[in-house]
Amino acid sequence: MRVILLAAGLGTRLRPLTDQRPKCLMPVGGRPLLEIWLKRLTNAGFGPFLVNTHHLKDQVFDFVKNSEFRSQVELVEEPQLLGTAGTVRANLDFFQESDGMLLHADNYCLADLDQFQRAHENRTSGCVMTMMTFHTQTPSSCGVAEIDSDGVVTGFYEKVTNPPTSIANGAIYILARELLSEFPDVSDMSTEVLPRYIGSIQTHHISETLIDIGTPEAYAQACQLTPERGKQ
Repeated sequence: MRVILLAAGLGTRLRPLTDQRPKCLMPVGGRPLLEIWLKRLTNAGFGPFLVNTHHLKDQVFDFVKNSEFRSQVELVEEPQLLGTAGTVRANLDFFQESDGMLLHADNYCLADLDQFQRAHENRTSGCVMTMMTFHTQTPSSCGVAEIDSDGVVTGFYEKVTNPPTSIANGAIYILARELLSEFPDVSDMSTEVLPRYIGSIQTHHISETLIDIGTPEAYAQACQLTPERGKQ
């Protein structure tokens, strides 16, 4: 299965660390996040990959060029940021009319990717997307989902006060070809795509580590996990 890894963000919340290094190349356990993702995805049988770039793009290009994954990665520069959904729409041909995965390359995630793909293959009839979810202790800082007994999203709330649930969107998706064939002309997944497909989004809930390293505190938390403990 083909995968788009979103890696173009400015990393403003993680400054000053991201003044000199793009967030997707921040090291965890001595390895850049992008390398961790590409290794885990390749080991799980995913690929090839498309990585979008913008902030400090030359560092991302150099990393890929000198990595073991260079033959599997297509790099796409965005002179102006397109947004999470805008990147998908601009690169729909990459998926070759098949299901595809979309993820944020600045998340540190140790979920079982084989299980995630199986959950998508066995999704509830009528669902055009599978979204990875996890339990959060800070639901007001996340996008959170209400789900029914089949794990299908019945409501979605993006960073609201007093959210009704602690089931958080992991921002890791498998998009069915049916969705990709009619993908909306919008820029943001969380605020523009997900609300359109309430009732048609399967969830796959995980208990493994999933950390958005977007703040110094979250990044420090991820760095406390060694490769041995994290089974990267």
